[in-house]
Amino acid sequence: MNISNLHNKHILIAGYGIEGRATKTFLETYVPSARITITDSSDGADYLVKQADYEVVIKTPGIPARDITVPYTTATNIFFANLPTGAQTIGVTGSKGKSTTTSLIYHILKTGGKQVKLVGNIGTPMLSAFDPTDGNTIYAIELSSYQLADITYSPHIAVIVSLFLEHIPYHGTVEKYYEAKKNIITNTSPEDYYVFNPSYPQLANWATESKAQALPYATDMPHTTSKLIGGHNQDNLRAAYTVSQLFHISDDVFKSAVASFQPLPHRLETVGTYQGITFIDDAISTTPESTIAALNAIPNVSTIFLGGEDRGYDFSQLIDMLYDKHIENIVVFPDSGNRIAEELHTKHPDILNIKHVHEMQDAVNYAFEHTPSGSVCLLSSASPSYSLWKNFQEKGDQFQTCIRTHET
Repeated sequence: MNISNLHNKHILIAGYGIEGRATKTFLETYVPSARITITDSSDGADYLVKQADYEVVIKTPGIPARDITVPYTTATNIFFANLPTGAQTIGVTGSKGKSTTTSLIYHILKTGGKQVKLVGNIGTPMLSAFDPTDGNTIYAIELSSYQLADITYSPHIAVIVSLFLEHIPYHGTVEKYYEAKKNIITNTSPEDYYVFNPSYPQLANWATESKAQALPYATDMPHTTSKLIGGHNQDNLRAAYTVSQLFHISDDVFKSAVASFQPLPHRLETVGTYQGITFIDDAISTTPESTIAALNAIPNVSTIFLGGEDRGYDFSQLIDMLYDKHIENIVVFPDSGNRIAEELHTKHPDILNIKHVHEMQDAVNYAFEHTPSGSVCLLSSASPSYSLWKNFQEKGDQFQTCIRTHET
């Protein structure tokens, strides 16, 4: 929605988290004639009951569209609708890997001397960085499926890094989740670009349907020295390299940027080596596919922490990998951890070292007692964190704190 359509309106901001607060500040700055009302789930279960009383509702991503019963817009759509001429957008999405890829693109372009801002789902709301007078900025934007579910614009460069099942309770069906991801390229033009990981057949199929110029990941990426580990991170590097070529970043600048890039927290992050055990925090891995990628990336894992909210994921491939890799100690948290343990016992009854815990401290204590010196203890739970933690960051922080306090 264009700023001009918001003047003198009575606007309801539905949801008052970080993006809702940024929306309020944006309206106060650029639409001072608007009358603003805030409603949030913290106000009670009926916080959306009076939405029809307002001329415009601006919905935050955490509220599914099915809960809004009147015409509405979003901060994401307001951002794209009001960008000044000349500003460029790079939108990155995917089931996993989007934060690292977006951060890589930002870091590479900044190293190359470009005027670039890192915004979106990664932490800085788009409207917080919005400047209607600056047409020289490149925006590197992480876009979640929540933000894409009702987007009516496409970025100039759309990047999809991966695609597998996630966030089904929010979207309702697998098809609607995939549809949300595909929305990033729904409104592209022949002047736009679609950068995609060709190892996912669905992403390759979408390339035939998009109006944008389709660019599978580059295969001629120069050799780099990087702190990022694992084949999935090599894919993320290829995505960033493909985008960097559209901005004429030299290979030398690319290699220098990759070498100086610091991996994001809770993504195969080495906490340290204590009593001969290397502890690795991969709290971001909240699906079986991402935990499988972590196990493929890290040799010599003896202990793994699994489990969280049970969304009915298929753990069969992960269970076979745990057995094939001879993981000695499997620590499981409720609720999905109970199902993982049952399936392990059923399929591989000779696996005996399964520990059920409810507290991170108990899990870490068990790891110190049972993990052989010289091997790895990995937190990579293959499930959403919400059974015991408010998010993956809290889970990873607890893991790291328990390790360090145990050592002192």
